[in-house]
Amino acid sequence: MMENIQIALSIVLMFFLLVSLHEWGHYYFARRAGILVREFAIGFGPKLFSIKRGETRYTLRLLPIGGFVRMAGEDPELVEVQPGQTLAVRVKDDQVTRLYLDRLDERSGVMRGEVKALDLEKDLYIALDVDGDIERYSLHPQALIIARGRETQIAPLDRQFGHKPVRKRALAIVAGPVMNFLLAFVLFATFLLIQGVPLENSSKVFISKVLPDTPAEQSGLTDGDWVKSVNGEPVGGDVDKFVAQINASKGKTMNWVVDRDGTDVPLTVTPDATTGKIGIYPAGEMRSPTAVETIQYAGNSMVEMTKIIFDSFRKLIFGEFKLDDLGGPVKTTQVSIEIAREGIDQLTLWAAMLSLYLGIFNLLPIPALDGSRLLFLGIEAIRGRPIDPNRESMVHLVGFAMLMLLMIVVTYNDIVGLVTN
Repeated sequence: MMENIQIALSIVLMFFLLVSLHEWGHYYFARRAGILVREFAIGFGPKLFSIKRGETRYTLRLLPIGGFVRMAGEDPELVEVQPGQTLAVRVKDDQVTRLYLDRLDERSGVMRGEVKALDLEKDLYIALDVDGDIERYSLHPQALIIARGRETQIAPLDRQFGHKPVRKRALAIVAGPVMNFLLAFVLFATFLLIQGVPLENSSKVFISKVLPDTPAEQSGLTDGDWVKSVNGEPVGGDVDKFVAQINASKGKTMNWVVDRDGTDVPLTVTPDATTGKIGIYPAGEMRSPTAVETIQYAGNSMVEMTKIIFDSFRKLIFGEFKLDDLGGPVKTTQVSIEIAREGIDQLTLWAAMLSLYLGIFNLLPIPALDGSRLLFLGIEAIRGRPIDPNRESMVHLVGFAMLMLLMIVVTYNDIVGLVTN
């Protein structure tokens, strides 16, 4: 039970780290550009937890399939105030700090009137007809609109996403994937630091990890055992030879002698009759990597994994994948659980791969993803003027709906596969 709890917490922490760091990249550079960030959300769908700090509301949502940072002006605002509308305002130091759109009779210490004119973005003022007299007030740049129990801060033009220079908007968008690339690099490096590198001319073979519910576990092997001999033949430090001996003994009982805490322990091990595997990670003597080796390994791992990811995209485009080969959140979680059981080192490596994939996938020019937004910004830079925000929002909305539909299909396929197996 404790192991299952530990695995669950590790996976939750992994997904939280991958998503939150990605969104933090958007959030940080949007704030640096002076953009009003309305919401920082982990997950989609109904809110589970919400807290507001400063100008931003931080939310945890039901569906753990991503996250988002909602910036003012990136999409059409949902709350509007129109001339002719009756509302109430709260005035402090000759500036309107709050505008109430409903439950006006329940408000105390406010001024009620009909809106004659207003500007919530540029000149920041509101003119009210109060008992036949026209009163004009300036609006505080952080004034709040309260409607249906929700507070929405006004967004002057200089705080809106669409009114910032293209380079600042592009930086706020690309920062999310970049954070995933940086995290992947750090995690690949961390994996090598945990794992170590083989010692040249190693004279011993150790069992670094015994997997649960395998022939190795059933035989009594434990992590850290030093394998001294197999079938009476000394193993030495040749890991490849040791693995070849196991693979050549499918379904056959092998007599091992392992050194455990200085004591020779005889064991009988029978590899699986079909695969020839016993469920271990063998390794020679290890040493700590140098700083140069760590950096080289992390860089090379990112290059090799990037090639594999793009090859997967190619196969997907040309129909070399079946639906059963695709996986959604359920399958990803299932694989993560299996990997987490193999140890923190393997989970670290898996998290590095996922982070790299998340960064690359988000840069694809698919509507609703970061790559699509960057594409629109590139077109704007070339044309010298932006595309109609409403049309762009519609493209992203349709793209998001298509992604959610695909997510539903692969999730259904995951669940059917899980139940069938």
